This record gives sequence, structure tokens and C-alpha cells, in this order.
Amino acid sequence: MLLALALGGCVTQTETVFTDPPEPEKALQQRVELARKYIGEGDWENAKRNLKQAAKIDPDNAEVHEAFALVYQSTGETELAEENFKKAIRIDRSFSRARNNYAAFLYSQGEYKAAEEQLQEVVKDSLYNARPQAFVNLGLCRLQLEDTAGAQQAFERALTMDRTNRVALLEVAELRFQAGDVDGAERYYGVYRTAVRQQSARGLWLGVRLAQARGDLNAEGSYSMALRNLYPESAEYKAYEQAQRGS
Repeated sequence: MLLALALGGCVTQTETVFTDPPEPEKALQQRVELARKYIGEGDWENAKRNLKQAAKIDPDNAEVHEAFALVYQSTGETELAEENFKKAIRIDRSFSRARNNYAAFLYSQGEYKAAEEQLQEVVKDSLYNARPQAFVNLGLCRLQLEDTAGAQQAFERALTMDRTNRVALLEVAELRFQAGDVDGAERYYGVYRTAVRQQSARGLWLGVRLAQARGDLNAEGSYSMALRNLYPESAEYKAYEQAQRGS
């Protein structure tokens, strides 16, 4: 009888080990990871469902609020998105990913100065794994603010960390061309061409203008044909057509 009771106790303990709920911290992380997976798939309802469960475990978790912000941004609920971005950063001021995403949100709202301020904090974080992209984003903000020197500086910093960053290469090439430095523009544009499988409309339009500056009719014809065939409705092709009519 005693042996039977002892074995029964052991079995009960073993079952308890396998049926215990996960530790709160682990459960929270699982919920956030699931939510981010659903965000990547565009499944906003399941993302919110998991985030609500995560918020019950820890209502003051920065990652939860950042993920909520991404959901609300994607569903057009801009006030809730901004509120949650701000909460995430207030909870963890060193949360560079949240700042970078908040800056992207601000940029999409036309709040370029506010986005620049967030990005200036992000690029200070030398351990942030998306730091090159943050410098690119900073450069794009500064272009909108008509700070061309600051924009070029940010793009060049990005290129010191990621030498084949397509956006930074093209933007520096464009800036050098606008400054009258055709040789410098050509150098950056040459690297850009090797870094992309297919040029953007913006890239091809720059190629046309560089070819014109060199008097290279073959290259001009090649770039303009690609621009017409690939991007016939683009602003760049319309600019090319207008320039041709004016010449």
C-alpha cells in the first residue's frame, strides 16, 4: 500500500512537469515572436490577439508596444501607432529598433524633422545591427529638409559600413551630379549598377543624364530605351520626354 502511494506520487509529479505553463518571460517572448510572424504575413488580427496576451503578462514591455505600433501603422490607425511607438521608447530609451521604426512612421507622415531627431539617436548606437540602414534613413530625411551636405554625409557613413548599399550609392551619385561633379557621380553610379540586378527608374534617369554629360550617345540610347520599356509611367520617364521636347 505504501509503495503504491509512493509510485502514484511520482507519476503525479512527472505529469505536472509536462503540464506546467511556461515561465511568464518565456510565454511573453513566444507571444511577441508569434505576433511578429503574423505582422510579416499581414495577419493583423492574429498579431493583435497574441500581443493582447503578451500585454496581460507584462503591460510595460517595450517590444509589445513596438509591435502594436507596427500593427496600427499598417492598419492606418496612426494615432494608436504613434502612442505605442512613444510608449516603447519611453519604457526603453535604448531601444534603437523601435526608434528606427518610429522614424520611418514619422517620415511617412511628412514629419521629417521629428524623424531626423529620432534617427540621430539611433545612429549613435554602435551595436545596432541595422545601423547602416539608419544612416540611409537619416540621409533621406535630410534630403527632404534640403540639407544636401548633411544628407551626403549620412549616406557616406552608411557606405563605410555597407559598401554596396544601393540606396546610398544612388543618392550620393545623384548629389555629386547635382553639384557638377560628373566624375564623382560616375564612380558611385558605376558601383550602384554592379550592386543591382535591375536599375530603378531613378537610376536609369541618372544614367541618361550622365551619358548626356559625357556625350555618349550609345549609353544614352540604352538607358533611355530601358527607362521607356520598364517604367513608361514613371515621373523619370516623363522628365526625360520633357527634356527631349525642350532640347
